[in-house]
Amino acid sequence: MEWLTHSQTGFQQTARYLLGMRLAIVALQLISIAVAETMVTLAHRAEAVILPLAYGVMATLAWLWFTRRPPRSTQAVSLVLIVDLLLIGVWLYLTGGYTNPLVSLLLLPIAVAIVLVPLGQSIAVTVAGVAVYTSLVIWHTPVTHGHHNANLAQLHLVGMWVTFATTAAILLLVVGALARRLRQQQAQLAQIRETRLRDEQIIALGLSAAAVAHRLGTPLNTMTLLVEEMKSAALVGDPIADDLALMESQLGLCTTHLQQLSSAAVQAKTAQLENLPARDWVARLRESATLLWPGAAIEWRQPVPDCPVAVDATLDQAVLNVLANAVTASPSWVAVAASEGADGRLELVVEDHGDGLESTPEGTLGDKVVSSENGLGVGLFLSNATIQRLGGTLKARGSADGTTIIIELPITAATNGLAGEQA
Repeated sequence: MEWLTHSQTGFQQTARYLLGMRLAIVALQLISIAVAETMVTLAHRAEAVILPLAYGVMATLAWLWFTRRPPRSTQAVSLVLIVDLLLIGVWLYLTGGYTNPLVSLLLLPIAVAIVLVPLGQSIAVTVAGVAVYTSLVIWHTPVTHGHHNANLAQLHLVGMWVTFATTAAILLLVVGALARRLRQQQAQLAQIRETRLRDEQIIALGLSAAAVAHRLGTPLNTMTLLVEEMKSAALVGDPIADDLALMESQLGLCTTHLQQLSSAAVQAKTAQLENLPARDWVARLRESATLLWPGAAIEWRQPVPDCPVAVDATLDQAVLNVLANAVTASPSWVAVAASEGADGRLELVVEDHGDGLESTPEGTLGDKVVSSENGLGVGLFLSNATIQRLGGTLKARGSADGTTIIIELPITAATNGLAGEQA
């Protein structure tokens, strides 16, 4: 399998536009010869017809080359555009030189070079175009051997109008399409850079968490041994025994959390997506939330759609992080609702009566790590990264009544959903 670079893929995509430009030039040359023959007798009629046909063959071969074997560097593209200038210049030489109104066709390869190749090579193509035009001024042949001054003047004026209209149309269709494609690629690259920066932040957070977990192991073990010694030395019925028992349970809880952190890292490394009906997935989230916050007032609204979604353990944790923030901000009431959107996406809405978004601008939730009074402020950042990794989005809407978090996830194919349900 042959791997293509980004520039090679770009050449493949632009080959169609270049073929269209060249065939339009060939058609314009042949039509102009046909029109001119109705008014004057050309001095080089046969050569002027054969050359555009050869140019059309070259255009087709170049299209096949760019499509099947795209060049690995822009230098080859610049050479092809210079060949375009030479062929157009030779045809102009046979049809009047710089007096031919179609001489503006020399601008088209230059315009394409400005869009496709680097600045140095585009300057070289421009110099080549100016050199061809200068050669036509110095060496040119007459259009006809006869004297048809009035017809030539009229033909030149008509040709100028046709040249302007055709050049403008080709620039709009070819160069405009290339420029739009380049802007789209730049937007995609900007999105990739943002995603890469976010992933680097996540990696940094993961490394910091692993380092802290590793360092906490020794002091926790030391404190556990000290508590056991203090418990053995304490007298029966001593009030400090209860405090030591509570401390021992809390130390055991910290140790359990560190073990869960290590096991979660291993599970995340080998995690695989599974297709589940949204009803079953929400039921799983409800069960996990009940175990984590048995006394929380969470209202799980019904009905829940049965559309299939692709989920994994990291997505469950991301949604539970959002629920944790909602429960912390509004212990008295939290509502969770799921619905199927009109655009083929599942919407999971988490509402609360808290004021947790007063200091966060709307629409930027989860885009970066923010400060938090009740935590480190990384939960929503990690949740947003996980949801985006699975093709979803996380949006927030704040009001005087509270905060609404909207999680959108893509709906998978129905066959995959049934397979996941059976599994």
